[in-house]
Amino acid sequence: MKSKYYAGLDFGSSGARISIINSQKNLLHTDSTVYKFGFKNPKSWLIACEQLLSNTPDEIRINLSRISISGTSGTLLACSLQGKEFGDSIPYNQICNVDKEMLDSIAGDINYLRSPFSGLSKALILINIYGDKVLLRHQADWITGWLLNKWDFGEEGNNIKLGWNVEKGCWPKTYNSLPWKTSLPLIVKSGKIIGKINNNLAKRFNINKELLIISGTTDSNASYLAAEVNKEEGLAVLGTTMVLKKYIQKPIQINGITNHKVKGDWILGGASNAGCGVLSQFFSDSEIKELSRQINPSKETGFSYLPLNCKGERFPFDKPDLEPILTPRPVSDSLFLHALFEGLAMIELKGWERFQKLTGTFPRKIITVGGGAKNPQWRSIRQRTIKIPIVSSNKTTSYGTALLALSSVNSSHSRFSNINFSN
Repeated sequence: MKSKYYAGLDFGSSGARISIINSQKNLLHTDSTVYKFGFKNPKSWLIACEQLLSNTPDEIRINLSRISISGTSGTLLACSLQGKEFGDSIPYNQICNVDKEMLDSIAGDINYLRSPFSGLSKALILINIYGDKVLLRHQADWITGWLLNKWDFGEEGNNIKLGWNVEKGCWPKTYNSLPWKTSLPLIVKSGKIIGKINNNLAKRFNINKELLIISGTTDSNASYLAAEVNKEEGLAVLGTTMVLKKYIQKPIQINGITNHKVKGDWILGGASNAGCGVLSQFFSDSEIKELSRQINPSKETGFSYLPLNCKGERFPFDKPDLEPILTPRPVSDSLFLHALFEGLAMIELKGWERFQKLTGTFPRKIITVGGGAKNPQWRSIRQRTIKIPIVSSNKTTSYGTALLALSSVNSSHSRFSNINFSN
């Protein structure tokens, strides 16, 4: 009997990674690549996907059983019915200022849709540019469509910022009268079978033609799966931006907060515009590593930075006009990096405190993933600031996406049984 393998592909803001596991969850192959044309350009995503599939060993490719995709939550593009992209995507952290009266009328009583960071704001920009006969698809959903050669579907978690209500299983009622209602995807729950790989791709990459495509998830949800976070713990994803995740008993509807369902549990999430991205504006990875060795994490610098990657903040507080504070800059580069770490730790603390106000509990331990999880000095500064144990996980986001593909083995094999046809 041939072995069966399960693949997860994750698309971040700087590049993509693939992880392939067996039924025992053992990692058999992993690879990564950077985007050729930058994050906004969807061609970069496809080139990365093609490269990662091509570089996968033949023996694994011909025995792939299931594959799933995760991507940045909130990155939206417009495409044709045949999946042809119309220009660049709008990134998850881009502010989109649209007509307030129009936005308010469509958002109705759903406050988070009024945010210039919302998927609705991005959708209105794209509709204004390309018209209302397009498809609106998020990063993971568009790439999933490429694998299927069918762009009808969207995974529920990736579409929350666009207005999908996971708890009720529907779009806002105000969407029913929109001329671009048909631009929205048919929603499918995460981790469900939605079809087989299209024959042309199977032949091109010598992939098992029976490979099943599994509805994916957001990158932070995939990180949550990879880290195997329990109900008393919290997850911090320290990538280009900082994302915090924590278990809740029931959804909470409030600006700057998302409610996802992961393996049947409700997960509270918040994404800041601060993160490793601000560090890379000043230092290379090698410089950060060297300068970090000069930091004494037990000492305070006396600086009070607000190290946002750009103007505007989404979480812990939704403040689109908030400006970064990165001055005065000391002469010492190591002192400057130290102060940036402190500023990021303070934003994280405020995030956990916001969660505590909403849920009544503070995590007993924080599990950290992402590039920032590898820095021991930053971890010590975070632990000094937040005052609870912090540990790092070496499991990648794509590994969590592969686990999602594997978990679908026990799901229904009916191709359309998990799709919401409320459009």
